[in-house]
Amino acid sequence: MANSRSARKRIRSSERKRIRNRDARSAVRTRVARVRRSLVSGQIEGIQEELTAAVRALDKAAEKGILHRNNAARRKSRIMSMAARLSGMSGSEAEKAATRAAAAGGAKGTTTRTAATRARGAAAEKAAPVAAEPAKPERAAPGTATAPRSRRGSRSTS
Repeated sequence: MANSRSARKRIRSSERKRIRNRDARSAVRTRVARVRRSLVSGQIEGIQEELTAAVRALDKAAEKGILHRNNAARRKSRIMSMAARLSGMSGSEAEKAATRAAAAGGAKGTTTRTAATRARGAAAEKAAPVAAEPAKPERAAPGTATAPRSRRGSRSTS
């Protein structure tokens, strides 16, 4: 328990701020999740309003110090690039579904690399020589008579 009046007051004010910050972070997460869900599902109607609301919420949280400004900028960049990728989709329905899955982070256990890039990676691994690990110094076998090492250098305790 706090000992001084000022420490008790600091505890009360930090609790109020914690609750306010928690609510604001939750609102930001909700807005961003709503935009991501709309983009991945392919719902185009009203996406611009949701996107601007999410950006506004991120900016407001950064301005109040709830989120770091670089964190807010990174999140805005990610949802804007996701929106740009998914709004300019064309092609078959399977290609659109694959693009949406890749934009959402891909399916679990799969890779986004194509067969060509996998082949290039395998060829590069074969061509690059493998560096040998440096040899470890040999240690005395257990049970042999060696002087105990001191952590303080050469001083002995005798």
